[in-house]
Amino acid sequence: MSEPIFEHQKIKGDFPLLEREVNGKPIVYLDSAATSQKPIEVINRMTDYYKEINANVHRGAYHIAELATSEMEETRAKVFRFINASSEKEIIFTKNATEAINLVAYTWARSQLKEGDVILLSSLEHHSNIVPWQQLSSERNIEIRWIPIKQDGQLDLENIDELLDGVKLLCVSAVSNALGTINPVKQLTNAAHKVGAICLVDACQSVPHFETDVSELGADFLAFSGHKMCGPTGVGVLWGRLELLEKMPPFLGGGEMILNVTSEGFTANEVPWKFEAGTPPIAEIIGLGTAVSYLEKIGMEAIREHEQNLTSYALDLLTERFGNDLTIHGPKAAADRSGVISFSYRDIHPHDISQVLDQYGVCVRAGHHCCKPLMTLLGLNATARASLYIYNDESDINSLADAINEAGKIFT
Repeated sequence: MSEPIFEHQKIKGDFPLLEREVNGKPIVYLDSAATSQKPIEVINRMTDYYKEINANVHRGAYHIAELATSEMEETRAKVFRFINASSEKEIIFTKNATEAINLVAYTWARSQLKEGDVILLSSLEHHSNIVPWQQLSSERNIEIRWIPIKQDGQLDLENIDELLDGVKLLCVSAVSNALGTINPVKQLTNAAHKVGAICLVDACQSVPHFETDVSELGADFLAFSGHKMCGPTGVGVLWGRLELLEKMPPFLGGGEMILNVTSEGFTANEVPWKFEAGTPPIAEIIGLGTAVSYLEKIGMEAIREHEQNLTSYALDLLTERFGNDLTIHGPKAAADRSGVISFSYRDIHPHDISQVLDQYGVCVRAGHHCCKPLMTLLGLNATARASLYIYNDESDINSLADAINEAGKIFT
């Protein structure tokens, strides 16, 4: 089979929002690490659900209810194949990755961890992979340790064996949403399993951008969101090893997560429905399935190659054009990072940069990116962050550089 051809202009044409203008300028969307744009086929598929088969799932025996159930469960099958899981039962739908991580914290962790146990986090983590463990720590007097970072924004694993001593749970992002650092997940999971630890991977910034194989990664749990991978908001995925999921108590109580209820108690449903209480976000799940098919059609290898080439172009252009006036945080080589480019320009506040860029139609994020502990380590309050995806090209990077230059003229 021939390799997919990355047809950038055709891909960009699939995203209706990218046709609009902002402040009289063509929009240049560089905030996909926060949320990606949605292709027209995802939008249409969700609309078709509401127009043609809007019904609740798993309960109705009538035609459109059976169609809705079939469409939703087909997404489960698509995600199962997309991340190379061992069973469709290992795919649990949540409302986002944050809920997926909290599900593990409130079920597996609260049933397995006790006072004196240790959780190891990386210093690159998003608040969603920090706060649930801090909450648990305060309840159970559990120790939290941190994997430090090196000057280039990569994890410092020199003392990883010492850090893992006594650890019961390792939580690490596959890719940093703030610096773009690609973490050595397999190396970490292998090391953690040697000491008997369970591994949870936040894959929000990796699943949309390159091939994900949960078997190869060696993870025990993996969480990601639909809205960062061309799908809708309101839906996420928790993948977990089936033997762990089957032993975990339910997360929420209510419809769908039960087999039977009596006045004395209840019997929980089997996995995955044990963790999917209440009516799920049906249209959003169907939209996620369409997004998975869309990405597969392009090809995850082609997506990674496109983004790596574009990241390399951006790193070179920004460095050549602005020199020491502009600092790019994180790994120096495009091969070591995703398309996330966090930068500081002179002493201009990132929010001021973002507002000026917006006047030229360029959309970037400014702030701490829900990584305040990391920002403290870096000695920063905030950065400006441009993040690339399949619909971006070199002209978008040129527009970014031009707009940064204009910001420099204003704040002289």
